[in-house]
Amino acid sequence: MDTLLLMLVCGGGYLVAYHTYGRFLAKKIFKLNKNALVPSVELQDGIDYVPARKGIIFGHHYTSIAGTGPIVGPAIGIIWGWLPAILWVFLGSIFMGAVHDFGSLVVSMRNQGKSISEVAAKYINIRVRFIFFAIVFLSLLIVIAIFGVVIAAVFTRFPESVLAVWLEIPIAIALGWAVYKRSANVTLSTIVAVATMYLTVGLGAYIESVSPGLFALPEFSWLPATGLWVIILLIYSWVASTLPVTTLLQPRDYINAWQLFIAMGLLASGTVVASLSGSLPLVAPPINSELPANTPSIWPFMFVIIACGAISGFHSLVASGTTAKQVAKEPDSLFVGYGSMLLEGLLAVLVIICVAAGVAMAVKLDNGTILTENAAWQHYYSSWIGTKGLSDKIAPVVIGAANMMATLGLPETVGITLMGVFIASFAGTTLDTSVRIQRYVISELATDLRIPFLANRWAATTFAVLTAAALAFATGADGTGAMKLWPLFGTSNQLLAALALLVITIYLKRKGGFKFIVTAVPCLIMLVITNWAMVKNETIFLADKNWLLVTIGAGIFALALWMTVEAFMAFFSVTHSTEPPQKAAASI
Repeated sequence: MDTLLLMLVCGGGYLVAYHTYGRFLAKKIFKLNKNALVPSVELQDGIDYVPARKGIIFGHHYTSIAGTGPIVGPAIGIIWGWLPAILWVFLGSIFMGAVHDFGSLVVSMRNQGKSISEVAAKYINIRVRFIFFAIVFLSLLIVIAIFGVVIAAVFTRFPESVLAVWLEIPIAIALGWAVYKRSANVTLSTIVAVATMYLTVGLGAYIESVSPGLFALPEFSWLPATGLWVIILLIYSWVASTLPVTTLLQPRDYINAWQLFIAMGLLASGTVVASLSGSLPLVAPPINSELPANTPSIWPFMFVIIACGAISGFHSLVASGTTAKQVAKEPDSLFVGYGSMLLEGLLAVLVIICVAAGVAMAVKLDNGTILTENAAWQHYYSSWIGTKGLSDKIAPVVIGAANMMATLGLPETVGITLMGVFIASFAGTTLDTSVRIQRYVISELATDLRIPFLANRWAATTFAVLTAAALAFATGADGTGAMKLWPLFGTSNQLLAALALLVITIYLKRKGGFKFIVTAVPCLIMLVITNWAMVKNETIFLADKNWLLVTIGAGIFALALWMTVEAFMAFFSVTHSTEPPQKAAASI
């Protein structure tokens, strides 16, 4: 019953937060205006700037910010105990993450859907554009280069997911065509698309059961399967990122959102049934006082490892990248920006329940031994899970989720297949969204530098993909080159969150009064946490004599300090509002 109470308290708390603090931010802080002219209408081009229904853009935004972050992060972070993990996810998402996402979206919408780095140039000074660009470009470069390997690992771990993930593409294209070209009923089209997607899940599971290994890519002496997957996925991302957003990206993300809603519904229902039957106790310690060797300190590393689900800088890139160009009305940004972050927080809560309680129901080892209760939990967390591969990190989530779904009558194999497709789909969403955002960032900078060729979407996308490919294959044909820089991503990602909050704070300061407090406090907290973590990481890299990470990490740290100083100078120089009045939609 403790597990059920935990889920209900967190879920209820998120609802209360949305209707109180969220609405306060919308009405009193950002003063959303239903008549304001938004970028999707003012700059509508049918490619990137397209006004979308609130539910559809919510689905796109939610799946883009979620990815695998709220799954992997909490699965690692619970090593310090489920209580600090829950508190960070619950309070962080309400007062920091959702404010960060919502603010990034609104500020971008009020600046023609420009990226957060372009907005920084306007509200701080022109120098920080290049500082922010360097940090954003590196972060997206690592994400794009690494997620090909991530998806390859998921396909290897869950081969039954391969067919369903790739068949989502024609299903999404058909959905976009039906809704935007034929004006089909959205509800009916959604039901057909999602039902078809689940049929492909069943088909993939069946084919893999009768023909194991059918979906495995061939190995070549000069190109391993992971390298081939990276090439295929980067080619796909190039195509997806140059197509009109309504053709593939938006409808695919929308389908994935429904997949997530259904998965969360199954996990929540499993929590209720298993808790009422007394088979879902919290076996993970509330505070783990017997940490495995090599486990880093909870301060500051839990707040860096658990990012998505609490606060993540990548969200500001999505909010000011694809989402700001598609929101049809300013008031929709509350539901899309603030609401999606709270729902992601709830997903992180369910993941914590999976690994803190669900995994203890049963873990079947290769030799047939079945572990339960504390022995099952210790099987995964008796050593520092952060240094293990992706399959090991997500294994307790998948097993715990399958156990909880089994209480609803779903066979374990079905539950594992559903989770495999779920994880692979969201990794794919992160990949193609990241390439599109990188294209926006490159195009904006090229426009500022008056390099027109690089500003067009084909050249910018090609540059984004080729630089990611260069990083991926820098260490060999297996495509895992980005792993060299992956240890920098956690801190650089949270640094982005702090810097985005800094920009929003200065924006609010320009509005006058003390509205900026709602973002200034989270900003200061994140600046302390991330700089602390970066310094500790630098000492680790120095001890390991990893000069590549030492050099790049120090460079990022120096750029961040420079931008912070510039921002603080800009903050204290602002004495009154300098914002022009918002354009009214009626002026079109």
